[in-house]
Amino acid sequence: MSTFQNTTSSSIIFLLTGVPGLEAFHTWISIPFCFLYVTALSGNSLILFAITIQPSLHEPMYYFLSMLSTTDLGLSISTLVTMLGIFWFNVREISFNACLSQMFFIQLFTVMESSVLLAMAFDRFVAISNPLRYATILTDLKIAQIGVAIITRGTLILTPMVVLLKRLSYCRSHVLHHSYCFHPDVMKLSCTDTSTNSAVGFVALITTAVVDSIFIVLSYVLIIKTVLSIASPEERKKAFNTCISHIGAVSVFYIPLISLSFVHRFGKQAPLYVHTLIANAYLLIPPVMNPIIYSVKTKQIRRAVIKVLLFPVQRE
Repeated sequence: MSTFQNTTSSSIIFLLTGVPGLEAFHTWISIPFCFLYVTALSGNSLILFAITIQPSLHEPMYYFLSMLSTTDLGLSISTLVTMLGIFWFNVREISFNACLSQMFFIQLFTVMESSVLLAMAFDRFVAISNPLRYATILTDLKIAQIGVAIITRGTLILTPMVVLLKRLSYCRSHVLHHSYCFHPDVMKLSCTDTSTNSAVGFVALITTAVVDSIFIVLSYVLIIKTVLSIASPEERKKAFNTCISHIGAVSVFYIPLISLSFVHRFGKQAPLYVHTLIANAYLLIPPVMNPIIYSVKTKQIRRAVIKVLLFPVQRE
């Protein structure tokens, strides 16, 4: 295959990359990655199962947590095959359409996770600022509508990005710099003008992660204002404790995302394996850490998970 030949999208084969410079150690590198995938898949599946079978967890907070676990499962599954395929079998080839499909689902689940974290911030704000109306504001129907809105929002934002990539011509090297298809990575391989693609990608970033993070911060400003107005120190502590798990989930999502953005923008002198490891961490850390955070910091989830593990057939 010619490296610089102009090709139609239907015949393009991209080459994914493992960890540049550490190819000889891919088998060893696969061990921690495999452990992380097992942890993410089993942990999120366990939380989903526990919420499903425990009637006491059929409340708005845990419905949103089940949405978070679902997006984390989707995010893990989206990269599992290509990443372990490279590390175990050195399978690097991926067709253009398969690459776009993987890119779409990775970014869809990323946008959905950001949206779910925003919805969870709203949930905590309502629970603390207006506890008496909590159940009437966040009804099952309202939560279902929020879930549909989250999926619709991600699909509408990301579909133009995929469509615009299909319209490009690719005549440069077909070697991607990650073990999965990443929008900026694919776009850089085009030999045609990508200014529209860049603009659409920038708008997608602003209207998802940036907007969501601003509203999450605003929610916590209002939460803190409400909590500080509570006279009892015990009640203040109890109110803050209900937010700790969510703050942890927000941190493990946005810190790797911000780190990846900084490395791509300012870390051009850093070794390629640093870029790759941070890009992989950005997709793996949230699915791995979220079940741990909620199991450790949320007593009801911890009890439900223990009950499922010890008494798998027993329901409340």
